[in-house]
Amino acid sequence: MSDGILDEAYERLHRTGPEFEGWLSNHGPMAVEALTRHGHQQQVHRWLDDYLGRLDELPRGLHPITDWRSALGDAKRAGDWLTYFDRQLREHPWRDVLGTWWPRLLPGIAAGATHGVIRVGHAVRALETDDPTPQRLTELGQALGYWAARWQPVPGADRMPTDLPSDPSAGPQHVDAALAGLPRIDDQSGGVRDRLKRLPGVPGWEPALAALRPARSPAEAAQGLTALVHRAGLDYLRFGHTEPVMLVHAVTAPTAVLRTLPALDRALWAPSLAAAWAATAAMTAVYAPADGIAPPTVTAASPAEVFARAARHGDEHVVKLADAVLDAHAVSGDDRLLAAAGYAGQLI
Repeated sequence: MSDGILDEAYERLHRTGPEFEGWLSNHGPMAVEALTRHGHQQQVHRWLDDYLGRLDELPRGLHPITDWRSALGDAKRAGDWLTYFDRQLREHPWRDVLGTWWPRLLPGIAAGATHGVIRVGHAVRALETDDPTPQRLTELGQALGYWAARWQPVPGADRMPTDLPSDPSAGPQHVDAALAGLPRIDDQSGGVRDRLKRLPGVPGWEPALAALRPARSPAEAAQGLTALVHRAGLDYLRFGHTEPVMLVHAVTAPTAVLRTLPALDRALWAPSLAAAWAATAAMTAVYAPADGIAPPTVTAASPAEVFARAARHGDEHVVKLADAVLDAHAVSGDDRLLAAAGYAGQLI
């Protein structure tokens, strides 16, 4: 990505706000990072030409952020948050800013239907693998600012167990069983914010949220995140037909957290798994049906062709899901994951 295409794309996008049409997330920065990551730089500006017209202008600030706790989750302060993080990243190394703010933002992982953390994950990957250009630092600042402005906890996540298991011989974290045990909201109507508000009234929600035991070590946290992304990708094949767009985020949110781990202090890895689990659990509980269908048959393809098809499709969610499942496939070799991207392309 050193040819400057991504930085040019960021410059175009940084004239726009993090949301449009009220509160829809600006997916542009995430999509162009994924396109360039997988060698489709030649499509980036053409894709942006089609996408930019729907976006709003950069929001104006009201007054500087001083008491950050009281400003968390205040969408009216979006402009103030963008200014705040722009200044922080001009004055401090980006890893220091990320390390300070990650634990503050993590409890609000539901922000913008999880797009706050997803955008941060893409921004960190761009910084980790290439030179920290001004455009990439600005992108991290806008991603963090968006997360802060839309900061929103998953109901019940603050009561999840945080202590390590007392039994050192305890078995694996059982991601599959924890996901399979999630209840569903009865009324699956309305937007994500309305749906999340219904979770506290769902019988068994908090015990199900607590079913994934805390990680005993940073390595176990990374393993748990890897397993979570893998299982969520396979679950898309069973549940995606009901909410093809929104269930993408059950995969891309934990992927973003997993991508960010190398830039974080290892002490933050276990709480990162807990937050990612809460995000995937919530998106599953409010959008997926109780009973899935048999996984569809999708034409087999190589990883490169899977992403090429997503790029030709052009929808930002298809592109981002393909990007996420290719990461998971590279670790597991499970070809079923590649089918999830093709399935999303059929549904969306």
